[in-house]
Amino acid sequence: MFLEPYEALRMARARLGWTRRVTVAGGTLRYGFYTLVFTVGTALLYFAHRYAWRRLVNDTGMTGALRRLAAAILIAGCVSIPLGMIFGRYIDRSFSQPFAIVAFSWAGFMAFLLTMLLVLDVGALGARLAGRLRRRSATIPSPPGQPESPTVVAGPSKPLTAPPTVAPAPTGLIQPARRAFLARASAGAALGTAGGLFVIGTRNAFGEVAVKEVSVGLSRLPKALDGFKIVQLSDVHIGAMLDGRFLDGVVETVNRQKPDLVVITGDLVDGSPRLIGADVARLGGITSRYGTWFITGNHEYYSGAGDWIPFLEKLRIPTLVNSRVVIGDKGPGGASFDLAGIPDRQGTLFVPEHEPNLSRALEDRDPERELILLAHRPNPITEAAAHGVGLQLSGHTHGGQFFPVTAFGELIHPYNAGLHRHGDHTQIYVSCGTGFWGPPIRILAPSEVTSIRLHSV
Repeated sequence: MFLEPYEALRMARARLGWTRRVTVAGGTLRYGFYTLVFTVGTALLYFAHRYAWRRLVNDTGMTGALRRLAAAILIAGCVSIPLGMIFGRYIDRSFSQPFAIVAFSWAGFMAFLLTMLLVLDVGALGARLAGRLRRRSATIPSPPGQPESPTVVAGPSKPLTAPPTVAPAPTGLIQPARRAFLARASAGAALGTAGGLFVIGTRNAFGEVAVKEVSVGLSRLPKALDGFKIVQLSDVHIGAMLDGRFLDGVVETVNRQKPDLVVITGDLVDGSPRLIGADVARLGGITSRYGTWFITGNHEYYSGAGDWIPFLEKLRIPTLVNSRVVIGDKGPGGASFDLAGIPDRQGTLFVPEHEPNLSRALEDRDPERELILLAHRPNPITEAAAHGVGLQLSGHTHGGQFFPVTAFGELIHPYNAGLHRHGDHTQIYVSCGTGFWGPPIRILAPSEVTSIRLHSV
């Protein structure tokens, strides 16, 4: 989605060296791009709600006070979604949280409702087309050369009068009463199914985050580090919807794992330190043998990465920006591995120095040592494999977060969720995320705190 402006800035800076102009152009591209996204998104919201109005109100023959109530609900819901996104990021939580919960809950319910309505409409269209084909095949004339029905020739007789017949109803047409019944039945089925999915998804999203245990074998991991445990958090999205109380539970879950190392692979926050700094400070309660390391995701740049990086440093959570560190025994011949991190590719639109550069992060590295890379998106996996990365830890995808988005994840990202092997020597684990973004819903993509056990193989 954001590849084109990113590539435009990268090429301008690399080929032309217009550092100052690129910064200015970055601002123009950034705000112009988000204006376009906001405009297109608002238009899509309008047409989606217009479709719901036609299917739920017009087609069902709703009238009077009920029709006016439906109009008020749909208009308020349509307007609340963009306002909820703005208020949730820039306005104090005491006001924005209830508004954001209502707005994003409505967005999730509408996603299910529209999906159900579309499925029903496509099914009805298919049934009509099948019926039309059957009727057409039933009225095909006899092939040429086939004898017609025998004709009897008789002498003069009295004219025959045919008995009166009743004209049949036109074929292929649904009578108004039946049409109204079908419209109401399908609308009720869609509303009921969407409501049920919404309740299930909301309970999953706000429920306790489960620990997902993963075992990864690495060929260059020293034998002394066999069983090394990394706990990964990703896409926590502390902001208007999830606050410090949620993070307290996450910290407690992490500490129960007794990790050797904790990593946070981006999208920790949705908001500025002024608004949610007290909530994020709960991360200081995480304990592990080799500390907690962080990389930026795209949402850090929306929220002011320049403010969040020093804020996290004060919590003893350093950020890896095209850099690496040694984890383990740093003495000569000590058992250790390299941990590298790159910023999200959108970083360059906000902070020109934050263009992801894996080559710089791995400069002068001993290729015989094991290497783990933190990258917010799974997309750099091909480059990571070319640089000899043994394991890449990523997030960003949320695993799709809820149906039907879960069905399209593999079309958008090289890997959508879980552990995968890329080539002969590289593996990637993509977390479904610890929190959620947007609709407070999780279906077929549960939240997770990932406990990764490394093994020397």
